[in-house]
Amino acid sequence: MKKETPSVVVIKEHNALVIHSLDDIAVRSGLSIGLPLANARAICPELTVYDADEAADAKTLNDIADWCDRFTPLVALDPPSGLFLDITGCAHLFGGERAMLQIICGALARRGFAVSGAIAATSVCARTLTRHSSGRIIEDGAETDAVAPLPISALGADDAITKGLRRAGLKTIGDVAARTRHEITARFGAAFTTRLEHALGQGDAPISPRKPLPDYIVEKRFPEPVTTEPMIAMTLQNLARMLVQAMDKQGKGARKLEAAFFRTDGAVRTLAVETGRAVTKPEVIDRLFRERLDALSDPLDPGFGFDLIRLSASRTEIVVQQQRDLDAHVHDNDELAALIDRIAARIGGKRVVVHLPEDTHIPERAALAASAQHHLAAASHAVWPARAEGEPPLRPLRLFERPEPIKVPFATVPDGPPHRFTWRRATHQVVRVEGPERIAMEWWQRDGKVLTRDYFRVEDEQGLRFWIFRDGLYDSELADEDGKPVPANWFVHGLFA
Repeated sequence: MKKETPSVVVIKEHNALVIHSLDDIAVRSGLSIGLPLANARAICPELTVYDADEAADAKTLNDIADWCDRFTPLVALDPPSGLFLDITGCAHLFGGERAMLQIICGALARRGFAVSGAIAATSVCARTLTRHSSGRIIEDGAETDAVAPLPISALGADDAITKGLRRAGLKTIGDVAARTRHEITARFGAAFTTRLEHALGQGDAPISPRKPLPDYIVEKRFPEPVTTEPMIAMTLQNLARMLVQAMDKQGKGARKLEAAFFRTDGAVRTLAVETGRAVTKPEVIDRLFRERLDALSDPLDPGFGFDLIRLSASRTEIVVQQQRDLDAHVHDNDELAALIDRIAARIGGKRVVVHLPEDTHIPERAALAASAQHHLAAASHAVWPARAEGEPPLRPLRLFERPEPIKVPFATVPDGPPHRFTWRRATHQVVRVEGPERIAMEWWQRDGKVLTRDYFRVEDEQGLRFWIFRDGLYDSELADEDGKPVPANWFVHGLFA
């Protein structure tokens, strides 16, 4: 029979490789976490060593946390290999606390993970129990008796504290708890004392869920996994109706919605849509998710089926009932907002923008691109500079994000515009000119830049119209090292229709 060899995962700490994790065979061989690799090889020459991949471990822990969302929305990370689940009010949905613990640990074990779980009134007490045994459920008030016999290493304190406690003859948590608190604090610090008290059930540190708790949640669990699109669509319709009914009782509407699809193999797919106005109709929610599903570059793959579909409203607001009159503009705005929501659900909210006027003379900063879903009302009331009827436009139809440099022969440049210029390897002969329009930059944001531009509207022989400017005031006294005048820097900033 082939002898099994111990395996360990190592990580670099303080310029030395130490054991980060190990299997049962390595434990029986006398190895432990934190042991230097050189010492481990001396104990077990046949040792199999793997390098730790912390990024992959973190991703795996997050994937497991996503899977645990099916049991409770309050899931917190406890790196590097732990999770906290707040199951208050959730256990009865799975047959009680013991049945729930068996379901979670059993499902993870079947996927190849070594799992240790416990249930207690405080998170630190539960974590302390999992470091020594698995499957324990501690009643409220029995935390001290449960953790007292455990070794002090179960607290998970620093190695220096653990060694200091052992040198003092304190081998169990009960031994440490028997000492006065001020004595422990003076020797090992207030943080360790707080950890000890939480493990004993004397107070608790609240967990920090990885995701904020949604305002409203509705879900559908299936005794048999569903795979067909019609069944998934019908489930979303029913959940949308249930969600709207729950929000309507408190006079609220949804501004951000999330649909989560839990597969039987543990994979979780989440889709989110946002709205510009509070949604209070289930058919609108259903239509937005249909748009989102149709636009997915990576289609929703049910695999072996979904056993849970959840719909939540993560952001809501109070709906103010307004009396509608016969003004057509009101209905047009409603239709426009609905259209924007549908387009945003398909291509993303950041790609649907409106432009708002800014109080500045700098052309490239005169308009601010903002999300159309959140600034539609502001855009409808925005006031832009008006021009007289029949007058040509003062600003180009197409304004470049950054002005592009052009080449201007110095001989053609007096204080006025150039007679010809070269832009994008094409030479343009100027036949008509309007200007100059002098625009001063913001002196408080100078940052070494020239503070004045002279803009000209020019037209070439082919009828193309450009908006060009000279960067800085022209100074004929400027010269280079050879005594030749230095030409000004010219740019094209936009194109007229």
